[in-house]
Amino acid sequence: MNTKQRPAIFVTPDDHEELIDLALKGLGRSPGAALLLQEMQRAKVLDDLPPHVLAINDRVTFEYDGRDYRDFQLVYPNCANFADGRISVLTPVGAALIGLAEGDTIWWPDDVGDTHRLTITKVTSQRAA
Repeated sequence: MNTKQRPAIFVTPDDHEELIDLALKGLGRSPGAALLLQEMQRAKVLDDLPPHVLAINDRVTFEYDGRDYRDFQLVYPNCANFADGRISVLTPVGAALIGLAEGDTIWWPDDVGDTHRLTITKVTSQRAA
């Protein structure tokens, strides 16, 4: 299955620098590190993100391979706990989520060649207005 073109993603300058550093440190140890690095290499850096764009610590509802996941928070690895609804940005799903906007869909291949589909249905910004 061909991977479709990935949608544009947006991150703040501080998050961009932090996430590149995190991805580089995780290469070879964390399953989402390579994807996170790829995503940061293509990310557009903005000083102010629109509230419908997912950033670190924001809450998100999304569909992953046909299953709905409601009200999860995208966090750094040290705060992650999937059972409590906190997804690490250093997992493949977390790396795919960062910087997407409501309505965006991303496809990506995993390590065994299967293609996954993720669609953001709602972003709840935790950033100060």
